[in-house]
Amino acid sequence: MGNPHGMWFHVAMIERFHPEGFPPPPVPLSPATKAGDFVFVSGQVATDRDGTVYVGDFTREVETTLDNVEAILAAAGARPDQIVKIGAYLSSALLFAPFNEIYRRRFPEAPPARTTVVVAFGHKDVRVEIEAIAYVG
Repeated sequence: MGNPHGMWFHVAMIERFHPEGFPPPPVPLSPATKAGDFVFVSGQVATDRDGTVYVGDFTREVETTLDNVEAILAAAGARPDQIVKIGAYLSSALLFAPFNEIYRRRFPEAPPARTTVVVAFGHKDVRVEIEAIAYVG
C-alpha cells in the first residue's frame, strides 16, 4: 500500500535525543531528532550544564555553543565530521569575521555547508546560535 502523504521515511524511524547531563530546554523542542540516516540538532546557544547562558568573551561563547552541538550529536550517535550543514545565527554583522576565524579552527578541512544570518534574539546576551544536520548513514 502506497503512502498517500509522500513521506520518505516511516514514523518508527524517528528518534528524539536529549543528552545526559543537559538541563531540559526552556522551550518546547527536542535537542536532536534522528530521522533515518540524518541527525537534526536544534539551535544551540552557549549554555552551561546548569542551563545558564554564558555571557562574556565571544570566542568562548562560540566554542561553548559548538561544544553543545557536538555533545548533542554524540547523544544521537553522530560525530562532528558527519555534519553536512550548519545554520549559524549572529546578533550583529560585526561578528562575521571573528565567527569565521573560530569556525575555521573548528572545521579546518572540508568544512560543512553553512548559512550564516544576522538575527535579533529574544535573550539580550545571546550573540550566536548554531544548528546542525549530520549524515550518519
